[in-house]
Amino acid sequence: MNLKLDTLAPTQIYHLMTQTVVPRPIAWALTESSDQEYNLAPFSYFTPVSSNPPLLMLSVGKKPSGEIKDTTRNALETGKLVIHIASSSSAETMTATAATLEHGDSEVTANNIELVEFEGFSLPRVKECAVAFGCTLYEVKEVGEVPQSLIFAQVETVYISEDVIDKESERLKVDALALDPLSRLGGGEYATLSNVFSVARPK
Repeated sequence: MNLKLDTLAPTQIYHLMTQTVVPRPIAWALTESSDQEYNLAPFSYFTPVSSNPPLLMLSVGKKPSGEIKDTTRNALETGKLVIHIASSSSAETMTATAATLEHGDSEVTANNIELVEFEGFSLPRVKECAVAFGCTLYEVKEVGEVPQSLIFAQVETVYISEDVIDKESERLKVDALALDPLSRLGGGEYATLSNVFSVARPK
C-alpha cells in the first residue's frame, strides 16, 4: 500500500503517523500558571534534539476551542517547565491528565498527584517519576496551518532516582528495565519494555 499524504485529511495523517512512528517516548510536562496552579500534561510528539545545548522538544497542539494549550501558555509566561519520564505504573494517572481543563485548573489537584521539591530548580517534580528534567524555555516555534507549537526546552538539571541507576556500571548508566518507561503507540495503545539487547556499532 502506498499512501499520498496530499490526499489525506489532517486527522487521517495524524492517525497514520502515530501508528507507524512507534514506540514514542512520552513527555509528562509540568508547568506553573499565572494563577499559581500546576499544569501537568502528556505529549508523545517528544524527543531530545541536541546535547550542546541540551535540548528537548515537544510538539503541542491546540485546545478544541483553538486556543493554545496551557503547557505552551505557561512555558511562554514563566520560562520554566519540568519534563518527566513516566513509568508503566503511571499509565492511568498520566492518561487522565490529558483531559482538557479550563486554564488555571490543575491536573495535579484533580488527580491527587503528589509533588515534591526539585532540588536546585524553581518548580517541583512528580514524586513517582524516576526521571525529571528541570528546563528553561529555549524557543517556541509555530509550524503548520493550525499551527502546532514546537517547544524547545533547555535542560538545566536532571533528577534520577537511585532505584534506576545501574550500580555495577563504572559510569552513570540508567537501567532501562528498572525505569520501565511507558511508550506511546497508535490509538489508545501503550507499550512497555520487555527486553533490552546490545548491538556493537561499527568502528
